[in-house]
Amino acid sequence: MKIALSEAQKAISESEMPVGAVVVKDGEVIATGHNIRNEKHDPTLHAEIVAIRKACEKLCDWRLSDCDLYVTLEPCVMCSGAIINSRMRSVYFGAYDAEYGGAGGRIDLFSKSYFGSNTQVYGGIMEDECTSMLKNFFASLREGKKN
Repeated sequence: MKIALSEAQKAISESEMPVGAVVVKDGEVIATGHNIRNEKHDPTLHAEIVAIRKACEKLCDWRLSDCDLYVTLEPCVMCSGAIINSRMRSVYFGAYDAEYGGAGGRIDLFSKSYFGSNTQVYGGIMEDECTSMLKNFFASLREGKKN
């Protein structure tokens, strides 16, 4: 999760929402990503999607069943769908997202009743650090709008 937080910091430096993601296989980081949707003018380029695409390219396979994802914010519905479709083994996320979360915050796409997903989900990993980064980012945006 510390690497995911580092990726989120990169997003801040690029004026992106601070979300970072890391794909791990056999204890080794195989891909990282952070939000780049503003930079690339592409609403699908969330941190998770960027990291998943890199991991698939590195492994030459769309199946990531032996991989784990660490992400600073609960995946949205789009990202949850990509995680499920890539057959990811598990997801560890930091901050919960009651508004857009697809892993239990708003809706739980990982529930067996939806897609029969085998992905295990663990939330609240380094939650304070992840939540703080997001709160500070949005506070600075609001402050900038006041000036």
